[in-house]
Formats: sequence, structure tokens, C-alpha cells
Amino acid sequence: MIEPSDAATLRQKALARWDNEGGAGPDGPQKHDLSSSVIDDMPPPTDAELVQLRVRVIALENLMIALLVETSDAQRNLARDMAAYISPRPGSTRHPLTIHAAHQMLTMIERAEHFRDTMQTGGKSV
Repeated sequence: MIEPSDAATLRQKALARWDNEGGAGPDGPQKHDLSSSVIDDMPPPTDAELVQLRVRVIALENLMIALLVETSDAQRNLARDMAAYISPRPGSTRHPLTIHAAHQMLTMIERAEHFRDTMQTGGKSV
């Protein structure tokens, strides 16, 4: 079992690598210039692209729930804490989509716990 201090150290190491991965260059993360002219030149997504995006989001959500089923209570509590932590920048107002995202995180954790409980009772709903 990982000690809490070791877990914190591992988390810090993972976060420290964040700038070095995912397309970072030798001088750190790449800057992406998404000026308004670049965005204006992009065609709107097609209906097929929007449907595909919805399918992918549903698939990712269900994969996250499957992963949450196997996590420890401490990890699920950490996910709850993260949902509670979501807040606007100082001086900004709470955005409804941000609030909804935090609620969705909690809903996925609850769904995972329900599925976990169902699996522990032999597949019978509790």
C-alpha cells in the first residue's frame, strides 16, 4: 500500500511532468496561437462530427465510471474533493457550465459506487 506522503510525492512528480509531455518542445510547452482569425477560418462542425463527438464523450464517461469502480475510497474521495474545488477565478462569477461539470463529476462517482455495490451483491440492485 502506498503511504499518503508517497502518494503526494508521486502526484507532484506527475504534475511536474505535465509541461514536458503532450507536444512540449525542448524549451517547454508549445504555445498555440488560436487567434480569432484562425478560429474564424475554421468551418463549423458537421452533424456527423457532432454525433461522433457525442459518441466519444459517452464512451469516455463510461470508461471513467468503469475505472472509478475499481478505485479506492480515498481516490473516489479525492475526485469528490476535486469537484468541490472547481470554482471561478478570483473576481469572476460562477459559470453555470462549470457548476454543471462539477455536478456531473459527482454523478459519475455515484454511478460507479452504485455499480460497485451491485457487483458486490452478486449483480442484484440495491
